Amino acid sequence: MTAAEAPSARLAALGIELPPPTTPAGSYVPAAMIGGLVSTSGQIPVKDGALMATGIVGAEISQEEATACARQCAITAIAAAASVVGGVDNLAGVAEITGYVASAPGFTAQPQVLNGASDLCVEVFGDSGRHIRSAVGVAVLPLGVPVEVAIRFIPA
Repeated sequence: MTAAEAPSARLAALGIELPPPTTPAGSYVPAAMIGGLVSTSGQIPVKDGALMATGIVGAEISQEEATACARQCAITAIAAAASVVGGVDNLAGVAEITGYVASAPGFTAQPQVLNGASDLCVEVFGDSGRHIRSAVGVAVLPLGVPVEVAIRFIPA
């Protein structure tokens, strides 16, 4: 991998600075090495220390807003995983994303919402960012957020 292909360089080119890992709200850790992968806890859309949005997608939150939230969840997941392996350049790619979307009755675009996280992973890790994924609609999420995302990364 060339320096320009490194995840840190790709993040810089996207204008993204990784935040510090979020402080857990309970008895868990943001990320851990499990079975050869770096797995994150569910990440909610926090930016600059505040929730980006609250509400139900398809009722109070638009699909576009939810997609932006999913992208931010992926950024915080990358930050959490990078803290486990000593930096983002020690992550080689993404194995799996599981995403939850607080969905209004009849809202069926959960996969499109989760593209916010998936597309970011491909932007940061190239073809190694392609992954398996589940996009699940739920009634409500912690703190009323519209999206929660957990990612399993492949360490370098």
